[in-house]
Amino acid sequence: MDGNPPPPVAEMDVPDRPTTHDDIPEESDGLTSPLSPDSGPTFGPPPARLAARFYRPSAASRRKSSAASSRRNSLSSQQSVQSNSSYRQACRQNHVAQYLRRASIIESRKARLAAREAHADQVRLRAALARTAPRSSNSEERALAAKQARDERLGQIAATCAEEVRRAKRIAEETKERRAAEEERYRVEMEEKLADAEKRRIEYYKKNLRRPRTASTPPNADIKKAIIKEMSDEERERAVTRLQRVWRINRRSKAFDEFSQLGLSIDKVHNTTFDDIKERLCDHRVLEITSKVLNLLQIRSTEADVQDPHATTKTFLTAYLLLGHPAQVMSQDGEQEQDVIQKAKDLIISFEAALSKATAENKYTTPSTSLEDIHLTYTAYLTAFSDWKTKDKTILIELLVQDFVNLDAIWQTVKDDSDGKVADDYQSGIRENQVFLLARLRKLAGPDRANLLIRKAIRDSRRQKQAEKRKLIGDVRPRAADADKIHPEPSTGEESTPTVETAQLTPKPPQSDAIQTKSISQIFSVMPSNRVVTHELVIDKDYRIDTSPHTKARDEVHRKICDSMRDAFKKGEGDRWTVATAENVRAKLLHLLVGSRGEGSLYHLISEALDPELIQRQCSQGIFSYQNFFSFIATILPKLCAPVRDEEVKALAEDLQQFGSLEEMIEKLFKLFHIIDVLALDYSNFLLSNVAARLIKEAPGYEQRMFARELNEGKITLLKTKRWWNNASVNVLTEADRLDPSYRPTLQKIYARGLVDLAVATPPLRDNDVPETLELDKSRLERIREQSVRVTIVGTILLSAKNLLKRDVRSQWKSEANRLLDILKTGYTDDAQPARVLSVIDTAHTLPPATKAQLGSTIARLLSQAATGRFTDPVAKVLFQRLKTHIFSRISASSSGERVRAVSTASESLSTAGLPEFGNIVGGLVDLLSKVGDADRKSHGIWYEKIAAENEDDAGETMQTETDGATDSNENAEPSSAA
Repeated sequence: MDGNPPPPVAEMDVPDRPTTHDDIPEESDGLTSPLSPDSGPTFGPPPARLAARFYRPSAASRRKSSAASSRRNSLSSQQSVQSNSSYRQACRQNHVAQYLRRASIIESRKARLAAREAHADQVRLRAALARTAPRSSNSEERALAAKQARDERLGQIAATCAEEVRRAKRIAEETKERRAAEEERYRVEMEEKLADAEKRRIEYYKKNLRRPRTASTPPNADIKKAIIKEMSDEERERAVTRLQRVWRINRRSKAFDEFSQLGLSIDKVHNTTFDDIKERLCDHRVLEITSKVLNLLQIRSTEADVQDPHATTKTFLTAYLLLGHPAQVMSQDGEQEQDVIQKAKDLIISFEAALSKATAENKYTTPSTSLEDIHLTYTAYLTAFSDWKTKDKTILIELLVQDFVNLDAIWQTVKDDSDGKVADDYQSGIRENQVFLLARLRKLAGPDRANLLIRKAIRDSRRQKQAEKRKLIGDVRPRAADADKIHPEPSTGEESTPTVETAQLTPKPPQSDAIQTKSISQIFSVMPSNRVVTHELVIDKDYRIDTSPHTKARDEVHRKICDSMRDAFKKGEGDRWTVATAENVRAKLLHLLVGSRGEGSLYHLISEALDPELIQRQCSQGIFSYQNFFSFIATILPKLCAPVRDEEVKALAEDLQQFGSLEEMIEKLFKLFHIIDVLALDYSNFLLSNVAARLIKEAPGYEQRMFARELNEGKITLLKTKRWWNNASVNVLTEADRLDPSYRPTLQKIYARGLVDLAVATPPLRDNDVPETLELDKSRLERIREQSVRVTIVGTILLSAKNLLKRDVRSQWKSEANRLLDILKTGYTDDAQPARVLSVIDTAHTLPPATKAQLGSTIARLLSQAATGRFTDPVAKVLFQRLKTHIFSRISASSSGERVRAVSTASESLSTAGLPEFGNIVGGLVDLLSKVGDADRKSHGIWYEKIAAENEDDAGETMQTETDGATDSNENAEPSSAA
């Protein structure tokens, strides 16, 4: 130690770097003093300029020294560490300080980490709460915002509307007060003027009538003459004006008094019957008085009323009828009718108000405001009345035209009947009704337009009838048939059939293989029985045998025969089936050539090529070829078929040329039998068309004989017929007792009631419900039931739509009705049917959302009821009952005059019943039922008479038994009463 101060440790030993906690010495680190002997050689301090350049610490990186380091680096500390003891003490203090600082830093770190952990827990907790909390999507927020905005907007609109309403009320009240004030002012002015006039009049009379004071006896007789003065022109003009004014006042007063004496008021009209008030309003005196009053109120006739001077008066008086008897004047209660009634009410109110203001005080002059009100109300009433009258006239014209066309259709049906004199009976009735309808049409639509409408309607109706009768398209006459040589003989035997020679359709098979031949013929023959053919011809003279494809049951039997034939060929027994097949083909082909039998080359060719004995020998020798057989048939069929079958036969011929396996051969055989049966039916229809007139004449007697034979053989009974007749009798008698107890229905009424109850009802039609006499018409009755239900359903739907849309229920929605009928033909159970039905109405008539929803629920309910076959809807029940009543009224008409009247009013009756669109459909149902009933009564009338006689006898016996029982009881009761 040389006594020189040591270099500053703080500036020499502390590096210029960032301070970290790693600089803090731990307990294991050695503490070495810079003054220790082991520190190595020391050097003197560098020059100041170098020390300032190299050891100058930066202010940013200089570490803030602690209290210990400050004391250690201070000059006093450097001097104190000179001694050993002070050095050891300093080391101990430094160690404790460093330990305390380290502990403090660790504690601060622990506190900071704990705070971070607590913060992390809080973050995780908030995240979990955020995840579990319900979130509202943007769409919901937008919806809420939109709802809030809509509510605010509605509130603004409501406030604005309320303000407008208040303003309108205020304006109306102000206007009313202003008019009242003006009327009061006019009244006061008028009273003042009248008072002044009366005052002047009194003064005038006093001035001119005052006698001069003279002697009682004039000296000369000419004095009186001198008093009378001649009037000047001005005075004369004033006198004339005054007289005219008085005359006008008297005329107005007289007119108003006469009208008041008539006593016309809404209450009086309502209390009087419609016929009486109608007759009174048409009285000439009433019309004259009302015309005077209307002229005083400046309501005058127009130029269109030249032909009828009282047309305006009648229109005005109709307002009283509308208010007093609206149901009799208007057949419907639609929106337009309500508007006319409201306009009539306003007119009568303003008219009575105007009459009440015409008093002696104002010289029976109506105020201008009252005149203005009555003119406005009359104009509105006249417009609404004209629109309603025009619409009603259009509907009435359509109904009259339809009735005229129905009468023409009846005449077209019966005009060819000359034997039964039916045409003579109908001709007079139809002509009278047509003349009456034509007169009404000409009055409503004018002569030219009426004739045009009738011609067009009749032409369309006849075209439609002709189109319906064209059931066969093309020429179905076989090419080989010779119409000139077809002369079917009529049946002369008691039990023979009067139909076509149907025995030729199923020829007798040869003795060999008879079973197989008969089976095949029965399976593929679709010719109905003779009784069915004659019955169908009576109902429809254009009837032809249906050539539609086989039914499902026939296809099932067809499959069984195919399997049997296939098994026979596999067992080696195919020769029997081959011979039977050839025999049936030969017989049916030869039947098609009946006109050229014995002289035609084609007849001989088929007879020789398909000879059963030849085919039997070929099969026994094993040389028979189905390929040659099919080739021969393929060349023969085009020569025999009708032109309408060319395409079908050509396709079969091409198929027959392609021969394959056993399976294909069997299928071709049965296709061949099917087409041959179709050709046979074409030939049978051709023969049927030639002898239809003769068969129709003999049909009732033949069907009666066949029915009697089945009764005698015990195949059928009359149990169901008796039960059906008894039910119809009970129904008719019950209705007759309710209406007129003295009336006893005829057999025709009872039969009509039973027929209508059987045909117009909800499906299904059970076998026990059909009498034996109407068994052949069961399918027809089922179709009528289905059609009547469809008409009811469609009519109910259209009526509901008209009421919801405030339309006239008499308006005809024919296009919508036809489309709905076509849709409902597929059934009622499909889930898409209500939507289809609703779309038809919505397409034709735009429906509001509420109306559409209500109509959709109604349609779904009606279709479900139709599917279950039970109507519970009140409207549907009423319409169905009205339809049944309408059909019964037309079916039960006995004379030709009653039938003509029923047809002439059919359209109006259906329109009133709520079914204006179904005139043609209901007419077709009535015609079909009438034909069924006529044919049935002609064939089975004797059995109906027997059943009716038995019922009367039973009723008489029952009544006699009851009478005897009552007598016995009275006799037994006499002693007791005497006792």
